[in-house]
Amino acid sequence: MSMCHVGGFYKLVLAVLTVAVAGCASSLARIDTWEGSLPAATEPAVLKAPGTIRVTEVNGKAMTNFLMDDLALDYGLLPGGNEVVFTYKTIWAKSGIVEDGESKVHVIETAPQVVRFDAQPGTVYEFAVDKPTSRREAEAFSENFSATIVSAGGDEVAEASVWEGRTASRTPVFAGGEGNHDSEAGHTLEKMKRLWGEATDEEKKTFLRWAFE
Repeated sequence: MSMCHVGGFYKLVLAVLTVAVAGCASSLARIDTWEGSLPAATEPAVLKAPGTIRVTEVNGKAMTNFLMDDLALDYGLLPGGNEVVFTYKTIWAKSGIVEDGESKVHVIETAPQVVRFDAQPGTVYEFAVDKPTSRREAEAFSENFSATIVSAGGDEVAEASVWEGRTASRTPVFAGGEGNHDSEAGHTLEKMKRLWGEATDEEKKTFLRWAFE
């Protein structure tokens, strides 16, 4: 790849990141799971997910797939019934010699799981899930996976089960000016994912060094 092409790629990625950070700073702190702006009297709940939990959809709405897999994220939930689909994923370094082209890590991931519960306005919930201390423990845990949703007071409100497909629930949509902003943010993140997928391994390494300096 020519230096001109590489330079253009980084300029484009930098421009997209600038827009994303400027326009989505608040949504990165809490990812809202509905479309548009809420009625003024509605107070959402919050679901905290650790880095080992990747939420893929809430009430039928696909969640953003960030570049980094191990981000701990907060999700805004509407009061009432919610269906949260997720996977549990851990990464373990391989010991010994790794052949060229072979992954340097073991990735252990469960089949899609689901939790369904009634969220109360303004209440904070979180995943309660075991933390294996070795790859062997992680493999055994993934085969007999269990997780619960607990409130801030420690009360268990739901237990995870294997997801067997979408129910009749759908993503609530609210009219309001913020809806357009959320849509634009989604388009920006989609562009970031597409650019990342088209980049070479060397470009990705260079970009990550720049991003975390």
